Amino acid sequence: MASATIASAASLPPRVRKILDTFFTQVSADLGSRINLMLVDFEHQLFKQAERAGNHAQQSEQFANLHALRQNRGDLLPLFMAGLEAEVAAIREPHAAPRESRDKHVQHRTMTLVEHDDIEQDVALSEIARHHELHAQTPLYLMSQRFGVLAAAPAFDATRLPIGPQALCRILRAAATSLRIDLPSQLLLYKCFDQKSLSNYGRWIDELNALLSREGVLPGLVFTPRRARNDHGSIASRRAASAPLGALDTGRPMTGWHGESTASTWSTFGLDPAPESPQRHKRAAASNGMVVAGNDAVAASFATLQQLLSSRHAAQMAPSSGHLGLSALAGIGRPLSTDDLLSTLRSLQAAPAPVQPGQPHRSMINLQEALLAQVREQYGPDATLVKEDADTFELLGMLYNEIEREVQRDTQAVDLLVRLQVPVAQAALHDREFFLRPQHPARELLNSVAESGATWLGDDDVDPQLVTKLQHAVDRVVTDYHGDERVFEEVNSEVQAHFNAMARKAEMAERRHVEAARGKDRLEVAKHRASEAIETALQGRTPQKFVHALLNQAWADVLTLTLLRNGDDSEEWREQQEITQRIVAATSAETSGGAETGAGGRVDAELVRQIESALVQVGYHDQEAAAIARRLSNANREDETVSNTELSVRLKARGEFGEQALAKKAPPPKRTSKEQKCHEYLRTLPFGTWFEFTSNQQGDVIRQRLSWFNPVTDNALFVNQRGQRIGEQSLDSLARLMAREQVHVVTEDKGRPIDRAWHATLGLLRNLAGGHTAAATHGASP
Repeated sequence: MASATIASAASLPPRVRKILDTFFTQVSADLGSRINLMLVDFEHQLFKQAERAGNHAQQSEQFANLHALRQNRGDLLPLFMAGLEAEVAAIREPHAAPRESRDKHVQHRTMTLVEHDDIEQDVALSEIARHHELHAQTPLYLMSQRFGVLAAAPAFDATRLPIGPQALCRILRAAATSLRIDLPSQLLLYKCFDQKSLSNYGRWIDELNALLSREGVLPGLVFTPRRARNDHGSIASRRAASAPLGALDTGRPMTGWHGESTASTWSTFGLDPAPESPQRHKRAAASNGMVVAGNDAVAASFATLQQLLSSRHAAQMAPSSGHLGLSALAGIGRPLSTDDLLSTLRSLQAAPAPVQPGQPHRSMINLQEALLAQVREQYGPDATLVKEDADTFELLGMLYNEIEREVQRDTQAVDLLVRLQVPVAQAALHDREFFLRPQHPARELLNSVAESGATWLGDDDVDPQLVTKLQHAVDRVVTDYHGDERVFEEVNSEVQAHFNAMARKAEMAERRHVEAARGKDRLEVAKHRASEAIETALQGRTPQKFVHALLNQAWADVLTLTLLRNGDDSEEWREQQEITQRIVAATSAETSGGAETGAGGRVDAELVRQIESALVQVGYHDQEAAAIARRLSNANREDETVSNTELSVRLKARGEFGEQALAKKAPPPKRTSKEQKCHEYLRTLPFGTWFEFTSNQQGDVIRQRLSWFNPVTDNALFVNQRGQRIGEQSLDSLARLMAREQVHVVTEDKGRPIDRAWHATLGLLRNLAGGHTAAATHGASP
């Protein structure tokens, strides 16, 4: 491990050294306790494995690992901290990218696909790093900007950021060698590191960002993704909630799994900050992971919502409108206190929801009417609601209408939404910030129910266990909720635990499909590269047809596996290219007969040995390899042991290595300018981005997740909500669909049903308010 320290780093200015020293003190305190917890859990896991060992030999191995851990565990934390401090201290030193395992010098000549120990550790640690980078993109982006300032350099990338997931995994791998444990135990250690030391990683990076901000490193820095303005606010098409990729000016793509609780931005849709309680909204936003700059609160103002409702009422009172909402009638009569209204609502909560004639289920408007009727029965015919309560009900009614558009009519979610009407109304009356505060527990449960029956789900995406869990959750809310927000919080935490378990299963399934797709893609690239090498060597030469076939099949297998094992910048690859040139020279008709390896000349015994050895290492039988080597070393040499016909039959039965992966692709037609812009945009999207594919002429959509794509081959892999592979297609075909607006990207601010419904609600309010203002202005003009 490197021994550089912050105090000894000569390249650091005094102020930067002081900031980094404060920063590292906080980091070492946090990580020290987390790594100690990890070691305790790791020791417990090793002991459990020893107890469950299938035989005495396995148990002895586990106890040996356990003994090595107990003997050497004291070395891990100091080595880890020394490595981390060295990374922090070297931020102004010239950066050398870490070398990949494939670039390491290979001492042996045996051709295998992987170095098993190295590749298994690489895969395990890279998946841990990828997971945390994906779930902490924004705080890591802000941290990279701040470290760029400290280093007097551009923003750090993911590899160089000292406390980034990649660096932490790299440091752990180096420090873990001190434990002297075997590979399976090392992999278990990495798993414990992921679960214990990196738990709540995104929140931890937020805290460290706040620390650097207090130290004066880019104070007030925020990241606000650009969002397309909705100038028209049309809700005629429900798909407008996901911005078309053709526009390319979308918000941040949604990469989380369905049902996962995320910091929502729905309340900021074109509304002004709340002037009456900025500090309260600021604290609420900060507690939910939202970034607040200065004194500006993120949450919108309920007063602004009331202004929009007032404009809507003015539009409804126009001669062309014959309907008045409940809020417009508020104040006419004797106002009823909110406490009395809540008491009446509680009496309705346990009663079954009556179905109105001609309607499949009770709507929020029906609930409002039933509530007003019961209020007037109890408190007199002139009883009415105060304006704030009436506005709350009207907003709930509009929101519920939009939510129902996002849910399939024949799902259990519809009935659950109806049962939640009264508890949700109580929650909104108790706390007006139901409309304003991101991740309000009542709103989260409402979203979870709606998402279980969302219109974008396919038949295979419905989870019966989730439906059962949601039924129990709604039952408990209906039974236990009487104004205490903790009921919603407890119920929602149970639902989120189920969603998280689903997400983990989906990620595991997705990971297997991604690794398979990557392997298939690497094989395809290697096959094409091998074919190109053979064609390059054959330029200007005409070997026999049978020799040409052997080159394109048997020898192409050798070239392909050499590329997969060593890469195209390795000494092994250069040797195989040289042998290819010698094969072509020895078997081509243009070679002079006097040459040692030429056609009709003497056989080059060394060339025969090299070809035969290479073919055996890629799986050819000794007899087949020897026969192929004799033919590839001299085209005019007759083989008495195996005829050309017999050898052809054997090779045909054997098949070509990776022949399914190597599919000849016709070059795609030239893209239009719009298709080209879409294609370039697709290549910038992160893995895990969700898309909505239009499935029929009625505009129904199905969501699919872009798990992985290769910008070189243009191949892309899609999975469903459960992480199961749906199919593969090229980015080119996806770009063409996107240009025709048959595919949309799902953005974070509009990815969930509750967010889409709220955007549509506010769009409707703003349209009505804008139309009324424009009409009044037109009427007042001369």
